[in-house]
Amino acid sequence: MKKILILGNHAEGLYNFRKELIGKLISDDFDVHYSVPEHPKVDRLKEIGGTYHKIAINRRGTNPLEDIKIFKYYYDLIKSIAPDIILTYTIKPNIYGGMVTAILKKPVIANITGLGSSLQKRSAVAYIAKKLYRLSLKKTNVIFFQNQENLDFFIKNKIISKHKAVLLPGSGVNTNEFHPVKKEKENDNIHFLFIGRIMREKGIHEFLNAAREIKEAYKNISFKIIGAYDEDRFKADIERMDKLGIVEYLGALSDVRDEINNSDCIVLPSYHEGMSNVLLEGAAMGKPLITTSVSGCKEIVVEDVNGFLCKPEDPESLKDAMIKFIESPYTKRKDMGIKSREKVVREFGRNIVIDQYMRSIESIIKEGY
Repeated sequence: MKKILILGNHAEGLYNFRKELIGKLISDDFDVHYSVPEHPKVDRLKEIGGTYHKIAINRRGTNPLEDIKIFKYYYDLIKSIAPDIILTYTIKPNIYGGMVTAILKKPVIANITGLGSSLQKRSAVAYIAKKLYRLSLKKTNVIFFQNQENLDFFIKNKIISKHKAVLLPGSGVNTNEFHPVKKEKENDNIHFLFIGRIMREKGIHEFLNAAREIKEAYKNISFKIIGAYDEDRFKADIERMDKLGIVEYLGALSDVRDEINNSDCIVLPSYHEGMSNVLLEGAAMGKPLITTSVSGCKEIVVEDVNGFLCKPEDPESLKDAMIKFIESPYTKRKDMGIKSREKVVREFGRNIVIDQYMRSIESIIKEGY
């Protein structure tokens, strides 16, 4: 029985976006192991099968001693399990997992789920990150990217060889789990929904500004926010606007489907994404989308067909897009939702992603690594 080890930085992401892949691997008689920090979703992963290995990772931490511990943990874990193939996700597992697999000469498939703004700036942090990525991905067998711009960035900066890169439609979306549900009652209200970590780069500042101005000009418009605070500086403003009835903050929810269903439009004014799972899930449930014209978002929207695009970091552009939606006839808004669902089923189904993984895994096994 072939062994596969999955390295990630968050159990929730592994469960939400990779559980079907894990299930497929287990059903195909792979001995699956996965290492992520403790989280309530670990229990859900255990129900699928496989073996859990606990690790502590501070996703945003920059302490070198903590990162050395991650490297050592991965080294000991891989030596102990002796996996036939390793899958890595997100920055630290990609970098430190990649370094260890190069030393131990183990085949690895890395997944670049996004760049983050720091990697694209001219700074010491970006310089070091590029160096680390170049070193860690040198021996990687396959590198999956979620959008063309990220792939081009890695090749342009000579971080990887072009022949190793494979473009995926993000993590894909389970269109059976996320599907349209008929509302019990239609009304004249329009509900905008923001789902994402509460941080500047997700566009929360622009969303709050648009909500404030639109509330003054239009009746029967509501704005809801779902997500945990990554940056506490927005907390006071959101709490104040919640008390005034401008927005409604719902906190972090483990299942967002009911709120997506009750919304009329999903809004994500993000500055950068790998491929937005929020937009994919909203579209799969038949919702129109408003998002920025950046890679990882724009691929999911056809302008004026299933939503509207706006400029990143531009509150006025976002407000204008939201007003376009408000002033669109009900029949057009409804048709936009239908088109969203059709596009996602056609281009972003999770089985498309799983099939590519299985082809890559089978190819590596066949080559005799």
